[in-house]
Amino acid sequence: MRPFERRPFPSNRRFVTAAMRSGRKMSPMVALVKVDVTEAWVKIEGADLSPTAFFAACVGRAVAQHPEVHAYRDWLGRLVQHRHVDITTIVEVETETGSFPLAHPLLDCDTRSVADLTNELRNVKSQPRAGGSGRLLMRWGRRAGRLPLLADLFYFVAKRSVRLRSRMGTVTLSSLGMMTGGNGFLIGVPTIASTTVLMGAATEQPWVVDGDVAVRRIVDAGIQIDHKIVDGAPAARFGSTLRRLLETPGLVEW
Repeated sequence: MRPFERRPFPSNRRFVTAAMRSGRKMSPMVALVKVDVTEAWVKIEGADLSPTAFFAACVGRAVAQHPEVHAYRDWLGRLVQHRHVDITTIVEVETETGSFPLAHPLLDCDTRSVADLTNELRNVKSQPRAGGSGRLLMRWGRRAGRLPLLADLFYFVAKRSVRLRSRMGTVTLSSLGMMTGGNGFLIGVPTIASTTVLMGAATEQPWVVDGDVAVRRIVDAGIQIDHKIVDGAPAARFGSTLRRLLETPGLVEW
């Protein structure tokens, strides 16, 4: 037999797999779009800001204009729609079992500046225990290994709990493309969020501008919305607004 190695399944990964299982009953609509972020990238690189923070600011403002896309159903089947937009995004942090994609909630993304969101993301990256999501992971990650159903129970409750959603976020944003390089679309696994936005890498691609072909910074984006919560027309309007915000960086506060 060829050499191989067995290692324990990291206990904190149970929170990731439980989050995926919680969204199995969704009926996702998926849109794949290309977005010209050339002007935004000049600001991002010039001010040393986080691309994820810029995306979060744009998604937050787009959701605020079309709040039905982040609604969800409570225990009695009623639609719940939060006034502000809280976005859960991924921050890769180091744990005792290696790198871990920490789901961190960015609150009030519909009103906060890109610089403010950048500072929070970098603080979580450097000091994951300082934030509530990091403390939750460190405290309950090991217990999830001893109690396999703990993570499933957590997301079962979080899916309809207004209290937990207020702390976890109502929209999911992933910009893992920033770490991989190269162009290409990302399609995510449904979770408890009604809307998920996945941003790919910003790469130089030919683009038509005022009738001429030019080299521009283009991001491949995937938008996934639960059709059980949102109809096609509102979803399309949300996607159109998000594209406009991403391509017109002056519409967000830097």
